[in-house]
Amino acid sequence: MARIAGVDLPLNKRVQIGLTYIYGIGQSRATKICQEAGINLSTKVKDLTEDETVRVRNIIQRDGMVEGDLRKAISLDIKRLMEIGSYRGLRHRRGLPVHGQRTHTNARTRKGPRRIVGKK
Repeated sequence: MARIAGVDLPLNKRVQIGLTYIYGIGQSRATKICQEAGINLSTKVKDLTEDETVRVRNIIQRDGMVEGDLRKAISLDIKRLMEIGSYRGLRHRRGLPVHGQRTHTNARTRKGPRRIVGKK
């Protein structure tokens, strides 16, 4: 079983897709990692050798933050925005959309389920 960055990769998927199960790695970054490690994109995760797994693990550690470190950095950035009182920080604090979306309708993901007023 391939375990990279604290995540068990699904065995029956291609390496390129399996790497996207790691928080902070999308399809383009997964493709670059595979190319740099010299792994064929159609190789399944279960067919990876130990040497290839180590190469992928080293590339991920070298290139940037993933998983816990990335989650921690993002939460610290949001806390900093809230502390300095920026507009984005206020939107985070109130639980409203941050990037300029409309709130008259929609925005139910951030605002939560509708509060029904006056129903008997």
